[in-house]
Formats: sequence, C-alpha cells, structure tokens
Amino acid sequence: MALDIKKFISRFVEEAREHVKRLGEGLDALSHDSHDRDNINAIFRSAHTIKGSSRMLKLTAITETAHKLEDILGALRDGSLNYRPELGSLLYRGVDAIAALVESLATSGDGATLPPVDEALCVSLAQAATGEVAAAEVLLPAIDPARDSAPSAVEPILPPLSATPSSLAVPSPAQVKLNSADTVRVRLAKLDELIKLMGEVVSSHATLRQRLLDFRMIERDGSPECWAQHRARLHHFGLTLRDDVQSQELLMDELHDKALIMRMLPLAMVFDSAGRVVRDLAHSVGKEVECVVSGAEIELDRQMIDKLSDPIIHLLRNAIDHGLETPAERLAAGKSAQGRVTLSARQDGGWVVIEVVDDGGGVPIEAVREKALRKGFISAEQAIGLSDQDVVDLIFRPGFSTSAIITDISGRGVGMDVVKQSIVDDLQGEVAVETRLGVGTTFALRLPLSLAVMRVLLVEVNGLSFGFTAQYVDELIRVPHEEMLTVVERNAVIIRNEFVPVVALADLLHVSDRLVKTTRSSVGTFDHGMLLVVVRVRNEKLALAVDNLLDERDMVIKPLPEHMRRLTMVSGMVITGRNELVSVLHAPALLELARKARGQASRTEAVGHAGAQESAYSILVVDDSLNTREIEKDVLEAWGYHVTLAEDGMDGLQQARSGTFDAILTDVEMPNMDGFTLTSMLRQEEKYRDTPIVIITSREKEEDKRRGIEVGADAYIVKGEFDQNSLVDTLRSLLG
Repeated sequence: MALDIKKFISRFVEEAREHVKRLGEGLDALSHDSHDRDNINAIFRSAHTIKGSSRMLKLTAITETAHKLEDILGALRDGSLNYRPELGSLLYRGVDAIAALVESLATSGDGATLPPVDEALCVSLAQAATGEVAAAEVLLPAIDPARDSAPSAVEPILPPLSATPSSLAVPSPAQVKLNSADTVRVRLAKLDELIKLMGEVVSSHATLRQRLLDFRMIERDGSPECWAQHRARLHHFGLTLRDDVQSQELLMDELHDKALIMRMLPLAMVFDSAGRVVRDLAHSVGKEVECVVSGAEIELDRQMIDKLSDPIIHLLRNAIDHGLETPAERLAAGKSAQGRVTLSARQDGGWVVIEVVDDGGGVPIEAVREKALRKGFISAEQAIGLSDQDVVDLIFRPGFSTSAIITDISGRGVGMDVVKQSIVDDLQGEVAVETRLGVGTTFALRLPLSLAVMRVLLVEVNGLSFGFTAQYVDELIRVPHEEMLTVVERNAVIIRNEFVPVVALADLLHVSDRLVKTTRSSVGTFDHGMLLVVVRVRNEKLALAVDNLLDERDMVIKPLPEHMRRLTMVSGMVITGRNELVSVLHAPALLELARKARGQASRTEAVGHAGAQESAYSILVVDDSLNTREIEKDVLEAWGYHVTLAEDGMDGLQQARSGTFDAILTDVEMPNMDGFTLTSMLRQEEKYRDTPIVIITSREKEEDKRRGIEVGADAYIVKGEFDQNSLVDTLRSLLG
C-alpha cells in the first residue's frame, strides 16, 4: 500500500517554521560575528534538516533550495568560503524563499500544488558556494508597487515582503493573514467555543449575584409579623448562597485563566519575519538598516496577535522611510551609515508594551506643524499654541503625511491613522510617541493581554450607570470639598504632589440632572466629600466626579454594533445582573474631550485678562507631572505669559541653558535632578544669577522652605495652598 504523505504535511510545516526561524536568527547573528562556529553549525543543521524532511515528502522545490543553502553554510563551516555582507544578502534570499514555499504548502496542504523551484536563485546559490561568482552580482527583487501601495491592504508578516520566489504567485490583500492557527495544539473552533462559554458563565454569574442582592433587600424590607419565624432560616440560606457565589467566582477565574492560556501565542508569530521585512523595505529606498528584535517570547491572546500585523508593518515602514536618514545624511550628521530599527516587547503589569524605535532624525516638529496648517487640519491660532507633543500627535490624523512626494512606500497619508485606529479602537490599547530631533523616535504600543474578559468599574451618575476598564483607572478617592482648587475657571485637586483636573462626569457627557436617581445599593458609600474616579492615559490624569460606586469585577465587554462604531466615547457594552446594558467609557476619548473643554476655558480666561500683562515674559515651568505642567501653563498663558515646559530637573537645566527665560517655576521632587539642585545650578549660571525662581511643591515643612531659600529661590509656594492669583501676583512682584 502506498504511503499517504499528506497527513505528514502539517507536521512538516510546523517543524520547518521552527527551522526557518532559527535560520533567520542565525543569519542575523552571523552578520555580527562571522566567526561564531557554534552558530554556523546550528544553522547548517537547520538547513540540513529541512532538506532531509522535505525530500522524504517529495517537496522538490523546498529540497533543492535547502540543499543549495546547505552547500554555502557547509563551505562557511569548513572555512573554504568567507562571509561577507553580499553573501549574507543571498543567504537571506534563500531562507526567505524556503519560508514562502513552506507558507504556500501550509495554505494548500498538498505538496503536488507546490510552485516549482526558483532556478535563478538556486544557480546563484550554487555559484556562490563554489566561489564562481560574487554574491554582489545577484540582484534583490524590487518591492511590488501594486502590492505595496494599496492603502487598505493588510501586508503579510509571513510570507515576507518581496521575498517571494519569482515562480510564486503573490497573494491578494484579501487572502493575506497570519498563519498562526497551526501553532495552537487545540483546534481553534473549540477554543472559540470555550471562550464564548466562559463569557456566558460570567454573564450568568452576574445574575446570580443580583439574586443575592435581591434577597437581602427582601430580608431587610420584610415585616416582623411575616418573617420572624423564617428569619433564621433565611439568614442561613443567605450565607449558603454567598458561599456558592464565592465558589463559582473561583471556578470562573480558573476557567478563564485556563481558556486564555490555551489561546495565548508568542509575539514571535509577528516578530520573527520583521528582519526580512525591514531589509526588503530598506533595500527598496536605498538605505542600510539593521533590525534588532527582542521580547518575541512575550505572549498575547490570539485575538490580539491577529490584529497586530498591519500596525507593526506601518510602523516599520514609517521608521525606514520617514525616520531613518540616507547613508550620506547619517555620515554628515556624525552617525554610522547603517541605521537601526528595534522592535521589542515587554510585560508591564497587565499590559504588554511593544516598541518600534529608530535612531533616525526624529519627527520634524515644525515641518509637521506647517503641513498641518497648510492642509487645514489646524488654524493659525492653534498652530501657535500647540505644544510639541500635540504637534507630534497630528501624524495620526487621517490623510496626514510629511512626505514631499507619493512613493511606493509612503506619501499617501495613510498608515499612522490605521495604527491608532487598530491599537486604540480595536485593541483597547494606547499609542505614545517620543521623539528627539537628530536622535530618533520611539512608538510605544500598550496593549491588554486579552480582550475576552476585562476588569470593569461600574459607577452611577444622575441615575445612569457607566463603566471603566480597570487598566485606565488609577485610583478611586473621596476628597473633601474644601480641598478643591479653582484654576483657570475649572476645578483641580492635589494628589501626591500632583495637580489633577477635576470634571463632573455628568457635565462631560451632558447627562441631564433631571433624571430620577435610583435607590440601588452601592458599594463603599460615603457621607461627605466628592467621589472621584481618577483615570490615567500614559502620563496624563483626569479626576471624574461620580455619584456612587456600584461594583468592580470581571465582565465580558461586548463590541458595539456596526452602526455605533463611530461613537468614540464608548468602547463597548456590558450586561449587569439586572440584564441592563451599560456603556463602557473610553478613557482616552474622555481625556481628549476634557482637554478641549480646558482649552476653551483657557481662551475665555485669556480674553478676560487681555491687557493685564503689558509685556509678554517668557517662563520656564519644570515639573515631572504632565498634569501639573499643563495646569500651570494654562494659568500663566491666561495672563499673557509665554510658557516653555520641562519634564524634570535635568531637562529644565538643558532648556534653560539653550534658551533665555525671565522667570523659572520648579517642583522639588523630580527624577534625574530635584528642584533644589536645579535652583542651585541655575544660580551658578551667569544669565540666571538674578532671574526669579519660584519653587512650587507639596513640601510644607519649615526646613524645606529654608532649604529653598538657601539654594537661591525667590519664592516658595505650597501646592496645598495654591491660588492662581497669588502665583500671578508673586511673578508680577518678582518681575517688577
């Protein structure tokens, strides 16, 4: 009976993918150390294994390519051939060709449909192995513009860009997807059923909890005449039911954890081919780029993995085309001709942080500002008032591009908006950008581990319930009304040496106060003060005043229906034990809305103070808290001052040395350099020997005030006693 080799195909694909990964990693290491014998031996064995396994299954194209690759690696191993970058490029082509053939086999599942071997590539590999032709004479294929330029395309990670042998058909955008299914040991259909079942268990558990609350209300409200003889039995029943609920919670948590682990995949599914993608893109634009990958072992839910390919491709594309300079420009700037792109991942509590870093020229702030103004994204007045970070955030606007011309790689104004939409809207994550002119740019993506079940905080506002996902909730506090500050016509509170704006959630959402409040039970009620939910997005905080805290537990977040997807304020819905739908608010959108309201208030305040300041002084504000910096900036700008911000003492010292300021405001407790040290060092600078320096801090001890005077501060303002008028009056008196 003939051997049916089809049933061995899936096992071969899985094994071949592992060896292709090792070959890629080995070639990366070989480019840095061409004399590492252990590495050469390891990648030789991988090529040999692929050759042998494919030969048994009669996969001729893979066998021939792996054989030629093995010949070169064997020559390197025995010393008859020396490694050089051109040879490395040819080896990468061979590995990419095998990867593409393996993925073609994974898609078809039948070796008979495998495309024929790339004869030209095999000839080049054979000639390079014998030294008959220089590897530099073998030209890399150009990126296919038709495939690379489609704005809506979801580019593949596997097979890699432009690494497909000439005989392989290029898949259409609709067909491209990550080949992650076969790496999971359990059928995905069963996993999805398990996740759905877990969601139903969570929902039913909410109903069970509600039954317990209903019972307690009946127990409290029942008359003594009817319930006296049954009270003991009912009390025992309540205790038993409580134990049952707690047992189900433990079981549900275990079910969730096990189900999620089964669906977790390493980021290697996305990261492994990043090196090939970067090389191909760099070659197409004439740049020399090294790609460094780390953290590929970090795991995420497959639901997240499947959606990461497109945003990461866009960020790599952006780093190569926009971020990195040409070799000539880098040499002129005193850098190495070869640029570097780093793709890394790390775990941060309940988040995974993915960073794409380049050592290029940084985001050209003024060019972005000018382009945004020219395209009508911002007005001339807004252009003047935007901070550098606000300008950088403009690159995420749909249709925005700083590229002078449209190319195959970029310039169409698509890409970065896709990144933000995918990460923020689809994956409930965050996107942050840090850039330094001439040094480079970092894009940081913060993602939850899973979207299946999330911790949700439920609150009540004017009789309506709203939810917040726990990753955005920094803390829940009750603040006495007398501790509330008024700054630029809005409220703020000081939380651990930091000004935090306070906004009533009802006002922010325009919830009518005429709604009748319910009498439902709330958790953790208080008699005095204002209940604040402090939400945090990156380094920015906002305190939202609510009426009651209702609950806090794991819940299934259901996506909005298609016709409601444009509601940026709502990220999803949850179902309570009363079978009520509750909107889960999207914290980044709330902060954006509050920021716009703050800007309007600042402009109104500025109009009210028009003419109050005869000459526009330049003030440097130094504080490690973003909220504090922004609040102090709003106060000062409302009175006509020009404000520059610094995020710590070291940054403040550099800003002061590179510019000239009429007065400096500084916090005390800051990383890198505290405010006392900053003040002392500024007094040693000739141009700041007599410049007014004001310390604004939460430290209120007399010894701290004396220390401030000793190092040269002209005024010492305690944040707990902060008053915007006293700050302005202090500056006026110091500036004369």
